[in-house]
Amino acid sequence: MKPHSATDDGGGQYAATRFLTRPESYGARTPVEVIETHISRIFLVGERAYKMKRAVLLPYVDFSTPQARLSACRKEVTLNSRTAPDLYLGARRVTATPDGGLEFDGKGALVDAVVEMKRFDQSCLLDRRAEAGDLTPRLMTEVARAILRFHESAPVVHAGGGADNIAGVLDINEAGFATSQLFLPGAVAALGARFRATLARRAALLDARETAGKVRRCHGDLHLRNICVLDGVPCLFDCIEFNDQIATVDVLYDLAFLLMDLWHRGHRGLANLVMNRYFDAQDEEDGFVLLPFFMAVRAAVRAHVTATQFEEGGRENRALADEAQSYFDLAGALLDEPPARLIAIGGLSGSGKTTVAEALAAYVGAPPGARILESDRLRKAMHNVAPETRLPGEAYSPEISARVYADMARRSRSLLAEGGAVVADAVFDRSDDRARIRQCARDTATPFAGVWLDVGATLLRHRVSERTTDGPSDATVAVLAGQLRRQRDDIEWTKVDATRPPERIVADILAMPGAESRPDHDTVRTGTRG
Repeated sequence: MKPHSATDDGGGQYAATRFLTRPESYGARTPVEVIETHISRIFLVGERAYKMKRAVLLPYVDFSTPQARLSACRKEVTLNSRTAPDLYLGARRVTATPDGGLEFDGKGALVDAVVEMKRFDQSCLLDRRAEAGDLTPRLMTEVARAILRFHESAPVVHAGGGADNIAGVLDINEAGFATSQLFLPGAVAALGARFRATLARRAALLDARETAGKVRRCHGDLHLRNICVLDGVPCLFDCIEFNDQIATVDVLYDLAFLLMDLWHRGHRGLANLVMNRYFDAQDEEDGFVLLPFFMAVRAAVRAHVTATQFEEGGRENRALADEAQSYFDLAGALLDEPPARLIAIGGLSGSGKTTVAEALAAYVGAPPGARILESDRLRKAMHNVAPETRLPGEAYSPEISARVYADMARRSRSLLAEGGAVVADAVFDRSDDRARIRQCARDTATPFAGVWLDVGATLLRHRVSERTTDGPSDATVAVLAGQLRRQRDDIEWTKVDATRPPERIVADILAMPGAESRPDHDTVRTGTRG
């Protein structure tokens, strides 16, 4: 085996590659477009895409023989049919002909194999949309829901403890780093030690989640390039088929790849939104504090995989080297542990609480930012309806509202006790509700900031009357009128002028005692590249 992965396949794969790059192999006349990844080659021709496994042997994948590649192709079709049945058409064999040529699915000896897929416009990929600035909150909300539906249907696997499961991932990462000369050995060892120390601290929680059925046969490679939009619907594809250990993981570790990818690309608000929409629909808050660690492990995966691509490319592509370094640095930054904090955002209906909370949360606590506990969404979840579903008036009775605020306090206290950060979003016009959320911070010795969004009655009425019906709030002008009748001037929280743009409001909040933002995780470490 060559130092960084290529195997000598007896010339078979070289011949198969030449065969697959010729239009006449498919009965076509248009040129064949080829896309290279670190373990695959994709041949695009007409309305089809043909994916070949490269003849590699790495610590985490063995495609060194034609039979191994054929088996992997067949397994890829089977697994990806769970989420993308219309994309995957089947596995095709590349076989020898009597005259020394090659053909698809002949009677001759197996030379190689490909997965046949329907071709789609590359602009449908979410990584392309990210580059074009075309990722929207609505789209990413639908992505979060698609991932959640997949995770709910994924088979539970009990094959060892949750901590042992992640330890296996760390073993693979360390083996991957050992095949690269891009990073200094001391830096790699230091990062590995930090990973192992964090794993030891979180072992009990990881084991508890495994016992609860949170370790499942997941996607395994859930970053932006492996999600596309087909007919307006997000589609997860190209899951890990070559290593069951890599794909059999905690569902939040599976989600963390997408969160890390968004964070690395600078889409921090969208990373926070995806996390919150996932958690809004599924009770995963016990695992919230694991997300920075999971994201760090994912960043390390990308670091050594990208380093492998750099090494195989003849060490000439410095852009790949820089990209690998950026993932390495991000992994270290994600292992930092900023302190827990609680920021409560109050104000009457129409004051912009949710807009401010969503703009703020990515800057509070460890990546991917704070868990937003929004009273409207908690109320809808309590009634087992979608956030967009309007509830009847009795769902807003004093008794139900008291339960909503109590649930918000319970969740806040639990998250804060584990070191998480929370942004609580509710009207908070009653002193008892403000006192209850403030007590959560006291009970957990957590810094607290209470913010009251101050807006005049005329503007509030205008905002509420202009609301669309696709959000979680059911507040009407009549509901606002009741709030205005109850409004008092003795709100003890810091009042903020909420008639200004959200970014100005967020900047003011982050400057308050108890609400300071974490250190900038874009700061890179130096001296880690060899």
